[in-house]
Amino acid sequence: MTDFSALLAGYGRFRSTGYAQQRARWDELSEGQSPKVMVIACSDSRVDPAQIFDTSPGEIFVVRNVANLVPPFELDGSRHGVSAALEFAVTQLEVPEIVVMGHGACGGVHAALTRRFAGKAPGAGGFIAHWVDMLDEARDRIVAEYGEGDAAIHAMELETVRVSIANLRSFPCVTQREAAGTLRLQGAYFAIADGVLHIMDENGAFAPA
Repeated sequence: MTDFSALLAGYGRFRSTGYAQQRARWDELSEGQSPKVMVIACSDSRVDPAQIFDTSPGEIFVVRNVANLVPPFELDGSRHGVSAALEFAVTQLEVPEIVVMGHGACGGVHAALTRRFAGKAPGAGGFIAHWVDMLDEARDRIVAEYGEGDAAIHAMELETVRVSIANLRSFPCVTQREAAGTLRLQGAYFAIADGVLHIMDENGAFAPA
């Protein structure tokens, strides 16, 4: 069986179980969506937010990318996928909460820490390098404090959340709603090794949920 065939087999199970069992819910969702939370997470295959938070269809609006990063607000004429999704969630869906979730063993964090793709052409690592260079300032500070071992990797994994939340606050649509009390930003971190979710407090510290 090919990998895609395995996916099709999974679709068959979904049609006969999940879809059939929640048919009323799917009928409702066919008319529109009103998720209460936007989750910004990593593309890593091991950290599916819907699975980790055990959500039903329509409950969370998810954006996934390398290292769960949010770029700063920019008006440079480029195409900004994360910014577009954020704008849609905040101004159209009017989600009252945004969660940025980092995770353990993140390949994007490793790339940022080692700068292994620095100087590579697009298509050979250059896109990755330019994406994770959002972490350069944090990387220099963390390497100065921890070196480049496991402690630095973990610190960088947590820093992806802090950097993304800081960048979220560069978007006027976010800061306006946050000031009005209609939008709340939350940071989280999922440790793959033990399955524990950590929540970030107002001071940027993480503790188990």
